[in-house]
Amino acid sequence: MFVKVCGLSTPESVRTAVDAGADAVGFVLTSSPREVTPDQVRILLPLVPANVKAVAVFRHEPAADAVSVARAAGLTWVQLHGTRTAEDVKTVHDAGMRLIRAVTMGAAPDEFSDLGEDLLLIDAAVPGSGESWDYASVRAKGLGGREWLLAGGLETGNVAFAAAAADAWGVDVSSGVESSRGVKDLAKIRAFVEAAKA
Repeated sequence: MFVKVCGLSTPESVRTAVDAGADAVGFVLTSSPREVTPDQVRILLPLVPANVKAVAVFRHEPAADAVSVARAAGLTWVQLHGTRTAEDVKTVHDAGMRLIRAVTMGAAPDEFSDLGEDLLLIDAAVPGSGESWDYASVRAKGLGGREWLLAGGLETGNVAFAAAAADAWGVDVSSGVESSRGVKDLAKIRAFVEAAKA
């Protein structure tokens, strides 16, 4: 099970995620309680080994702007939320970067098509709510054989069930490993990664 821990902002949280066995860590470079600056990311990046993907996370920014900010942060993976096009994917790839394209369960059917992204992320219909949802409903999207991440409302107690119900290739967590909004709980990070990997 591929595990991404998102919204990290401190050396302690990055070290904990990496030590626990996370396959990817996410840095939010857009308006959010978890927002960090490119300069902050550059300080944290040496804590991320080469085998762990370090991802620059954006909301609805144009792909070219996201690439520019990610480059300033020293990151080569970009995660874009919102309605995206094959041209957006090309913009990221032409910059020599890899792309996680995030869609919500409420998105139009064609948004689940393969636009050439490196990974697809499927979030709850209301992203950021922290509430669990009908994870099994993802199976109807016909993603068999593709590498994609399940997100939205995941925490230590439900990640194994949710991943199995959705037949997910990987999982992504942020609020589910926090003690309060934007504040990561190190024990929860460890427990989540362990539960997902188990």
